[in-house]
Amino acid sequence: MVLITGATGNYGKSTIDFLLQKGFSSSNIVALVRNEEKASGLKEKGIAVRVGDYDNYTQLVEAFEGIDKLLLISGSDMVNRDKQHQNAVNAAKEAGVNHIIYTSFERKNETETSPITFVSATHIATENCLKSSGLDYTILRNSLYMDMLPMFFGDKVVESGIFLPAGDTKAAFALRVDMAEATANILMTEGHENKTYNFSNSENVSIPEMAGIISEVVGKEIPYHSPSQEVYVETLTKANVPSEYIGMFAGFSAAIKQGEFTVENSDLEKILGRKPITAKEFLTKVYAS
Repeated sequence: MVLITGATGNYGKSTIDFLLQKGFSSSNIVALVRNEEKASGLKEKGIAVRVGDYDNYTQLVEAFEGIDKLLLISGSDMVNRDKQHQNAVNAAKEAGVNHIIYTSFERKNETETSPITFVSATHIATENCLKSSGLDYTILRNSLYMDMLPMFFGDKVVESGIFLPAGDTKAAFALRVDMAEATANILMTEGHENKTYNFSNSENVSIPEMAGIISEVVGKEIPYHSPSQEVYVETLTKANVPSEYIGMFAGFSAAIKQGEFTVENSDLEKILGRKPITAKEFLTKVYAS
């Protein structure tokens, strides 16, 4: 029996869909949701739905009863998710879960000097919690979702180009749907116990190269400006962009520039059994319209 947390979110829903497409029985899938009203589509597919919140330990223990493999999709509460993930791991152990698959995050710098420590710190803590739990685990170190690039580029990219302090360092961004399919493959097969996989693309592409791809798609030159962090923050502040978004965009841009997402060896292609969707394929689809 497999349980998917965050089952109404993009990653969870995609993983469930791939399990079903690949012939995994819906009777062997349990979906954990916070709001049962949003799970009607899952129920229509014959999937059992249980209600659970990462903040409610007792609720989690009850929800995890009878589960063999648990896909723990990292929470979105940046303030409290250290404790939330710890609750989930401990509840899984108490409920008798055998194996936890956890969606972690790709990184190289694990110190507080990392520009994305606001993201990576929780993942490091959760990985350590899993390794000390005594349970079998599989850690999926997911690269930055390629899906997020249009948001980073902004909705005026065709008119004014890309303005991002990411330099020209290459990175191996991958689509969330490819990671979800690989996750489904892991859930359906054995031999992944106590392993860490890198879920990045098979190719590294720089932001200037992406600007070139978009230029080809739209038929006009899309300039790429890589300002200093200070100029970038000042410009977005004057444009009334919310501070939390500025911090996120600036932090990830600095991480890209420092090579945090440059990868030489990825496990994603191997587990998918095919090459992941490329940056060119993705950007062509997004900007062709």
